[in-house]
Amino acid sequence: MAGAGGVPHVSAVTYRDAAPPDADAVADLFVRSFVDTFGHLYPPHDLADFLATITADRFRQDIADPRFTFHLALADKQLAGYVKIGPPELPVETPPDTIELCQLYLLKEWHGTGIAAALMEWAMAEASAKGARYIQLSVYVDNHRARRFYERYGFAPVGRYDFMVGSHADEDIVLRHLVLQADR
Repeated sequence: MAGAGGVPHVSAVTYRDAAPPDADAVADLFVRSFVDTFGHLYPPHDLADFLATITADRFRQDIADPRFTFHLALADKQLAGYVKIGPPELPVETPPDTIELCQLYLLKEWHGTGIAAALMEWAMAEASAKGARYIQLSVYVDNHRARRFYERYGFAPVGRYDFMVGSHADEDIVLRHLVLQADR
C-alpha cells in the first residue's frame, strides 16, 4: 500500500548485518535495482552478460568473507536496500587506511524514505570504527541523483574508471571522503 507521495507505507524499518542465507535476496535486489536504474542504457546482450555474473553464490561468498561487511535495510521484513563495504579495489591511487563503499542499492519504491541515508551513515560509522581515514566509491557519471546524494556527505572526485557492463564501458567517477581527521 502506498503512502503519501507514492512512497510505500511501512510500519517498521529495521537494519542488520547480512548472513549467508540473505544472499538470494541481496542478489535479487541488486538485479532489480540495477535494471530499474540502468537497464535502458545497454544492448540486451551486454546487460544479460553482466547480470549473469551477479549470482547469489557470489554474494554468499562475499557475505561470508571477513573482508566485507553487508548491512541490510528491511521494510516490513522485506529487503529494501543494502550497503556493502570492503577493501579498496577501484583502479585509482588510494591512500592507506581507505575502505571502499562497494555497493549501496535501494529499490526504487524506497527512494526518499531515509533508508539510503541510514545505510550511508552506517557505512561511514563502520569505516570509522574499522580505523579507516577515508571511504571511497564509484558512481556512474550520469547518475545525477546518486552523485548529489554522495556530494551531500562531502564526497569529492579523485579519479575515473570504466565500469564494464558486458562489452559496454560506462564512465564512472571515483569519489572519496575523509572519514577521520589525521589527529585521531
